[in-house]
Amino acid sequence: MKEKYYITTAIAYTSGKPHIGNTYEIVLADAIARYKRLKGFDVYFQTGTDEHGEKIELKAKEAGVTPKEYVDGVASEIKTIWDVMNTSYDKFVRTTDTHHEEIVQKIFTKMLNKGDIYLGEYKGLYCTPCESFWTESQLVDGNCPDCGRVVELKTEEAYFFKLSKYQNQLIEYIETHPEFIQPESRKNEMIHNFLKPGLQDLCVSRTSFDWGIPVLENPKHVVYVWLDALTNYITNIGYDTDGCKEEFLKWWPADLHLIGKDIIRFHTIYWPCFLMSLDLPLPKQVFGHPWLIMSDGKMSKSKGNVVYADDLVHEYGVDEVRYYVLHEIPFASDGVFTKELLIERTNGDLVNILGNLVNRTIAMAKKYFASHLENKKVIEEVDGELLSMVNGLEEKVDARMNRLEIGGALDEIFDVLRRSNKYIDETTPWSLAKEESKKERLETVLYNLIESIRICAVFLSPFLPETSEKILKQIHSTNQEFQFNEDAVYDLNEPEILFQRIDAEK
Repeated sequence: MKEKYYITTAIAYTSGKPHIGNTYEIVLADAIARYKRLKGFDVYFQTGTDEHGEKIELKAKEAGVTPKEYVDGVASEIKTIWDVMNTSYDKFVRTTDTHHEEIVQKIFTKMLNKGDIYLGEYKGLYCTPCESFWTESQLVDGNCPDCGRVVELKTEEAYFFKLSKYQNQLIEYIETHPEFIQPESRKNEMIHNFLKPGLQDLCVSRTSFDWGIPVLENPKHVVYVWLDALTNYITNIGYDTDGCKEEFLKWWPADLHLIGKDIIRFHTIYWPCFLMSLDLPLPKQVFGHPWLIMSDGKMSKSKGNVVYADDLVHEYGVDEVRYYVLHEIPFASDGVFTKELLIERTNGDLVNILGNLVNRTIAMAKKYFASHLENKKVIEEVDGELLSMVNGLEEKVDARMNRLEIGGALDEIFDVLRRSNKYIDETTPWSLAKEESKKERLETVLYNLIESIRICAVFLSPFLPETSEKILKQIHSTNQEFQFNEDAVYDLNEPEILFQRIDAEK
């Protein structure tokens, strides 16, 4: 039996087209999911859209369509972009799916009957774009602390979830499970800024708008955003208050919730408390990834600095964009997007290091051996470092991926590619080709290079899937092993250019 691995992204809010910063998350999750599959795990990778709320109702009204028509259009656009980025999700969920809505109603009823949800009145400072209530002390310069917009005082009848009931239980869980919230800085923030000062009970229904899942016991209320949205992680894998399906027992708890750092509070405080109320185990890890920002700050339409992934792919190529976002955002701090750096990375890493190595190695094999290579095993001292690096790559990439250091994993692979290029300069195949007595040594050198390229291509498949496929096709190999194979026979295909150099001025 394969070990299971269940990974989710946050579900994208259907208020508009996702920009490259939003798209970063799905590419990051895809790289992790693909890597786990490569390593033999039985992977379930879920993503989707969050489609209810006052903000959607208002946007639909502005557009002159029904809320359902509005979210159908945006959800389709989001799914298209996820597909353009070549992401391998297993399920694209929508919170307007009938099944999800039915299970959310059952969850609400179960919590209500348990006494974890009660009816009261909410008076607070409300931010419509964020769909969040705030206390006076949480405001920043009198505005919403998340988006900086103006808040308004609202009072309405509402159901509340008893967050405070589970506060101590959650603190104990976080302190005894250090891997639960990552990176470490996010964990400290949750404990000291939110949990230790004390949790206020959470508003989980609204009456001031209609676009949401009706509360069965009181239909003038609709289920408020977080109880609706967060539960997608269980409603779509077979959870049911009347008895869970076998697939739920297989997949839950999630191995990784991958989310933006701005919503980590909801995933590490609200969500665990909901799960405790349902007597369900908590996810194994929540990783709050950093943002991809512009040189002049966060992307926003008002600044006019929004960049969309599909536009970038059209201009530069899908693996070029994937490489940039996966490589350039640090593990725990924000990364900056510039087209100049994307071009620099494409020309420097993808064209010069990877593309050049593959092209010239295959070209030399064609020129000197009619594209047929066997390992003649004429070993010299200079081979040792390269072969050692090739065989050590699995351990290094594993260590990086286990810590979710995706850019670091790419660095390990490119270190081997750089070393392979250096190996060509050290062994000078063109000089060996001049002496008949060196022919077997020359074939050994080219064989070593092809095996290094093969293994790097296998490890690149989670990050640059199209490129990996092209490389393996050129070297005519289906071998997915991670270690150097001394006894393969290669009949190579024609060399092809992997990446086109970008003219930065143009």
